[in-house]
Amino acid sequence: MTDQAPAPFTGKSRVLSGVQPTGDLHLGNYLGALVKFARLQHEMETFIFVADLHALTEWTDPKKLKSNVREITAAYLATGLDPKVATIFAQSAVPEHAELAWIFNCVARLGWLDRMTQFKDKAGKHKERSSVGLYTYPVLQAADILVYKATHVPVGEDQRQHLELTRDIAQKFNHDFEAPGFFPLPEALTQGPGARIMSLRDGAVKMSKSDPSDNSRINLTDDADAISQKIRKAKTDAELLPEKLDDLAGRPEAQNLVGVYAALAGRTAQDVLTEFAGQGFGKLKPQLADLAVSVMGPIGGEMRRLLADPVEIDKILGAGAERAREVAAPTLAEVKRIVGYWAG
Repeated sequence: MTDQAPAPFTGKSRVLSGVQPTGDLHLGNYLGALVKFARLQHEMETFIFVADLHALTEWTDPKKLKSNVREITAAYLATGLDPKVATIFAQSAVPEHAELAWIFNCVARLGWLDRMTQFKDKAGKHKERSSVGLYTYPVLQAADILVYKATHVPVGEDQRQHLELTRDIAQKFNHDFEAPGFFPLPEALTQGPGARIMSLRDGAVKMSKSDPSDNSRINLTDDADAISQKIRKAKTDAELLPEKLDDLAGRPEAQNLVGVYAALAGRTAQDVLTEFAGQGFGKLKPQLADLAVSVMGPIGGEMRRLLADPVEIDKILGAGAERAREVAAPTLAEVKRIVGYWAG
């Protein structure tokens, strides 16, 4: 369908991910994503963005959006992302994301989006009141990934379906426009241990920034006293800790605290049980509190320092956007040529 055959993707491994700027980040975000971003930057070319386009799929206070973008960026930096190694940027500063998303809206099919369970969960019983953006945001996610021809994407189980949609869009684009291999089919990087951290008040519910109880989570900006108090007040049960993991079945709060301890210490949950077997939470909680303060306390301090200098954060985001566009712009230009847009 084009005068010149598109070149298939032959690039190196590249990872892409992002976090929405919709509120305070917490321990679950740190263990499930941020600490892994810092590791991945040394394993492959890394693009990490603040997903402010996605933030508009639900009402977002315009007065808070820019400060939230800076806070997420501060969290990236405080948890180990190096702007000299990884490309860190705000999504809205790279217009190629949105432009490619429109083209992908014309490639994706309604039936594909109708199957997306995340929309059903977020929209609830009144989907007609939801924004069109909420319905189509998996297509924007596909554009986020493919505009950089990313080969790997860190995902949790709740996002795996969207990555499959990305692969479907890439395959259909490559097929429909006779561009075999132009877009790679990105692979999932499962988040592994520590990816699913539960509420400190209810072990059956995932830790969330939307939980009305601040005691349900450890925020990245919490100071040492707040971290310690939240751990000590965390919900537990009256039973002693067992020797084997299988014996934690049916004890969600115990499973959660053991898992948090293991993730923060870089150990396995079985290692933690071996140490505390036969003991109660009166023994585990103080040690977990000290561990959490030693790991999380410096992160909060560094975030506060960074946020006190928004000019420096903005410089990092500006430089990151320039680097991101150096990759995204040629991809979009080639896509425009492939689909037959008038180039002037």
